[in-house]
Amino acid sequence: MSKHGKRYRNAVGDRDNALRVTVEDGVKVAVEGAFAKFDETVDVAINLGVDPKYSDQMIRGAVNMPNGLGKKVRVAVFCKTEKEAEAKEAGADYFGSDELVEKIQGGWLEFDKAVATPDMMAVVGKIGRVLGPRGLMPNAKTGTVTMDVSKAVTELKAGKVEFKVDKAGVLHAPIGKVSFGSDKLLENLKALLDAIMRMKPSSAKGTYMKAMAVATTMGPGIKIDPLTVKRFLDA
Repeated sequence: MSKHGKRYRNAVGDRDNALRVTVEDGVKVAVEGAFAKFDETVDVAINLGVDPKYSDQMIRGAVNMPNGLGKKVRVAVFCKTEKEAEAKEAGADYFGSDELVEKIQGGWLEFDKAVATPDMMAVVGKIGRVLGPRGLMPNAKTGTVTMDVSKAVTELKAGKVEFKVDKAGVLHAPIGKVSFGSDKLLENLKALLDAIMRMKPSSAKGTYMKAMAVATTMGPGIKIDPLTVKRFLDA
């Protein structure tokens, strides 16, 4: 069994693992406990009271982070010739149609996000088994299948975050870097939580927000009291 390093153990300290704190305190503790020599990403994990096997309870969407994510996002656009100039002007790193698909079929995957125009989805579908498992498949629900290529690319470059619950009903998403500081991270988290709360399905029974935790890349998870989320959003 692997053991945590000294710096990790110091970050955990003698904190009670069962302790649940407010949203604000959770982000603050996570940031103050960051110890890596690089600028760690701050992530949130949320256990929702939904059953994703039912299509009307699949929580999936995207949100524009007010303060971005603090990292460069490489965007590929699947489009025909008439849209390539728009993609390039918006800042897309790669763009094209069949030749781009063929490049990916050959094993190339040097991009972080993908956008496609609707007329290209039949072609993109050929590499669905490659893009899907890596979270790179364009999807209309997240705004990445659209004729407005400029808007889609601009939002992704600015830090638009896509989110989706897994089979267990758990959602993972980044909210920024430790260097942002608590205030900017909380602004990003509020945008994410607001989007998730607005997507609560009417068919979901019981508690919607069951559990939540915040953690830096190398740090321990700080458990959040889900009962404090509403007050945080209303503040």
